[in-house]
Amino acid sequence: MNYDSLFMRLPGISPQEFAYLQSATTGLNEQQLQSFLMIYSEKRKNEENMLIFCVIGLVLLPGLQRFITGQIGMGILYLVTAGLCFIGSIIDLVNYKNLANEYNHKMVFESLQLIKMGGF
Repeated sequence: MNYDSLFMRLPGISPQEFAYLQSATTGLNEQQLQSFLMIYSEKRKNEENMLIFCVIGLVLLPGLQRFITGQIGMGILYLVTAGLCFIGSIIDLVNYKNLANEYNHKMVFESLQLIKMGGF
């Protein structure tokens, strides 16, 4: 089976994410890889969606992008300070790809831990 084609089924996958997934899943058998992809595909955020979250965070709900990525403390701080006076929200808007990649790296680690523990 061609593992590369499994990764390419993820919507909006970037070359960096593709390379990271290839290296992170080295050594998994076919069943483990399919279980990993099932778990990871539910958790990951693609870059286009993160861009939308950042725009909404800038104009409607400050900190939305931080809440979505599980950074609750930062989300509350953005909410209370109007996105750190819009500066933090603008920085997040410019760096939306980094936000998505950092979040997805955490989700790769969590998904691999579930697979290795035998949870799936």
